[in-house]
Amino acid sequence: MATWDEWSSAYEAAYLALPEDLNVPCPNCGHRCLRLVFTGHLDRGVGYASFWCDNCLQGIVVSRAPIPAGSVTRSIDEAPDDRLPRIPNYQVVS
Repeated sequence: MATWDEWSSAYEAAYLALPEDLNVPCPNCGHRCLRLVFTGHLDRGVGYASFWCDNCLQGIVVSRAPIPAGSVTRSIDEAPDDRLPRIPNYQVVS
């Protein structure tokens, strides 16, 4: 299993690439199917980031993250079941 530091490095690379497509390999399985979705107060531009791999379903959550322009976002003001896109139940690396 990849470490928090490895996931953090992949997150930083993915974050800096926004709003371009993520072309960063998963630090755990190597597949290029990482997803980054921000949930927060869109008017304030801050929230938390969910960052995971669609292949191995591992990833991290980053709190108090600035939400960059052009990123995939979900409003925290919506009911959790109504927030799109859906985020899978992935294993959070600590």
